[in-house]
Amino acid sequence: MRFIERAIRGEVLRAARSFAAIVMTGPRRSGKTAFLRHTFPTAQYVLLEDPDVQARVRSDPRGFLDELRTPVLFDEVQNVPELFDYIRTRIDRVPRRMGQWLFTGSQEAPLMQGVSESMAGRAAILQLLPFSLAETDRVSLLAGAYPEVVARPRGRGLWFASYIQTYLERDVRSVINVRDLGAFRRFIALLASRHGQVLNRADIAAPLGVSIPTLSEWLHVLEITGQVMLVPPYFENFGKRLIKSPKVYIGDSGLACYLLGIASQAELERSPFLGPLFEGYVASEILKSQINKGRRKELYHFRDQQGLEVDFLFPDSHGKLWMVECKASRTVLPSMAKSMASLRRSMGDRTPARATVVHRRSPGAPPTRVLAPGIDALDVGDFVSELAGSGTQGAAKRLTRKSSPPARR
Repeated sequence: MRFIERAIRGEVLRAARSFAAIVMTGPRRSGKTAFLRHTFPTAQYVLLEDPDVQARVRSDPRGFLDELRTPVLFDEVQNVPELFDYIRTRIDRVPRRMGQWLFTGSQEAPLMQGVSESMAGRAAILQLLPFSLAETDRVSLLAGAYPEVVARPRGRGLWFASYIQTYLERDVRSVINVRDLGAFRRFIALLASRHGQVLNRADIAAPLGVSIPTLSEWLHVLEITGQVMLVPPYFENFGKRLIKSPKVYIGDSGLACYLLGIASQAELERSPFLGPLFEGYVASEILKSQINKGRRKELYHFRDQQGLEVDFLFPDSHGKLWMVECKASRTVLPSMAKSMASLRRSMGDRTPARATVVHRRSPGAPPTRVLAPGIDALDVGDFVSELAGSGTQGAAKRLTRKSSPPARR
């Protein structure tokens, strides 16, 4: 199967020229190992999930490292974070040798603790999320973006069921002690039903029978392991009373559809969640574009107490503000620009450099560009292509091509 190149590859290669070590984090099964093995084919591969390997590392870490040749790739390094201390001393012996130590890890909290304590200044920390539409047109609202689902979308139901089970049993329990996994499963399902809404912790905690501190801890675990996105409010003060809570989204639209019981495209089209799902899909594409360019995650929503709401605001590649309204409709109307036009007037001199309505593509329909003065419209493929920039193959070109071979994770 054809390997799909990842947009973050340029950032990783630049990091390998500037840092002795690279730590690649991200959600489980997002393709971290396959990507690093493809990018660094000469690196020796060591899987640290094997109990025998873990025992060897813990009993004689120096002897274990002596047997390896660099560059070396350690997979699932969060299982033996004490290894960082011994690798640090080897890096310090030859500080000018770059790109010799590669690490992957699915659980960011324990992994980052080891990095911050042992590898500060020696390791570049990068995140790999599931595929972006800029990387392959096989990403979709229904199937989502995980490599294995992209490659075999017909098996997505069983894959997501297994993924949730694995995630609950391995990732969550290794980060916090969840005594009632049944309650945690109900929490994830309830969170999916709030997809795209302003987060109200009390509203979620009450039906679960858990305290708000417990719920906040669970939510934090989902966020640091890449399963949910919390989009904070835009706090720029221009004379409005703002809603100060974040909006919550399941990180992958395919997983969100599974949790909501949406199993087919026909069900998706009829679902009352179509709009929020499309909104979350666009949010994930914005964050992926920022991460793949080595930038900070900066995505905000706007909502005031008078009901004026704009889905997203974020800095573009030049640092200027880009305002986005998401519409799952395939027909674009000038009325869809109303909320952005109102917010632009309120912002005065701080008017965003760009305001865009992002909508689903309608095959054969002519593109709609200008909706109102200073406000344009883009289908999601063209929008992602513009996010990626001219230096990356855009999705708009891919959307016109025939289906490509299945993706390899």
